Amino acid sequence: MLNVISIFMRFIEVPMKFLQDKLGLKTPAWLFLAPNLVLFALFAFLPVILNIVYSLTGTDQILLSDRTFVGGENFSVLARCDNYLDPNSCSEDLFWRAVHNTVIFVVLQVGLMVGFSLLTALVLNREIKARGFFRAVFFFPVLLSPVVVALIWKWILQREGVLNAWMEGVGLESFNWLLDASWAFGWTVFLSIWAHMGFYTLILLAGLQAIPRDVYEAAMMDRASPWRVFRRITLPLLMPTMLVVLVLALIKGVQTFDEVFAFTGGGPGSATTLIIQYIYETGFAATPRLFGLASAASVMLALILVVLTVVQLWINRRNVNG
Repeated sequence: MLNVISIFMRFIEVPMKFLQDKLGLKTPAWLFLAPNLVLFALFAFLPVILNIVYSLTGTDQILLSDRTFVGGENFSVLARCDNYLDPNSCSEDLFWRAVHNTVIFVVLQVGLMVGFSLLTALVLNREIKARGFFRAVFFFPVLLSPVVVALIWKWILQREGVLNAWMEGVGLESFNWLLDASWAFGWTVFLSIWAHMGFYTLILLAGLQAIPRDVYEAAMMDRASPWRVFRRITLPLLMPTMLVVLVLALIKGVQTFDEVFAFTGGGPGSATTLIIQYIYETGFAATPRLFGLASAASVMLALILVVLTVVQLWINRRNVNG
């Protein structure tokens, strides 16, 4: 087998050497990258440009030739509010309800998830029995499809679901968990934490294992309490990893859609409608389909994600440079 590979490599060495001699070392590299660059431009850059163009046009026609240029009118409609804290005072009230829901969702989900991920990583970093098994258990939900996760928990929490069946079995009254706005939103936050916590736990666990052991040995010699060790050693040395986890969780939280949509469909009412769902329904599910308004909302969301990405890159550079 090795002989066959060696003969093949010698065979392609001749044309490659000819290209290098004629074109230099840099040009062949761009030739090999060209197909990937074309695909990337076609499926990444072009949709972004089209989205920006659509955000500046109106009507419900899908072809650009049939759409009228309206400038910043779509952005003006989205931003028109008497009181930004009261969605009912806004021209596009559903958009601002989605914004409010997304902000509350991200604050609760990210805060609780980072906290639980840190606690879980601290426990799994200790010398406990079946540590490998428990690490796999906490990471397993990350491997599942978000839609599968949503359907599992919907099956558990629906009116005739497993949770209500258990409650009735022990003599408690059943409850419509997904028809009450507060409970539905709370379960949505829980669902997202359950589905993604293992990923951030794994990152924090890697950060904990990167802390030198001799630092802890010195603290043990000084008879430092566990709380003092955590506050003075673990937390400061883990802070760069914590910041990366925080930014990644923020970006993921803002982009949440599939699991919530499959879980509650944005209901009851608009209680669990997030910004991505608003964009989807406005552009593809509503009648008429307001592509311009949906594109304008996605551009505004993209600006937020760009800011979060810049923050993440700045944190990474700061960690690399010390």
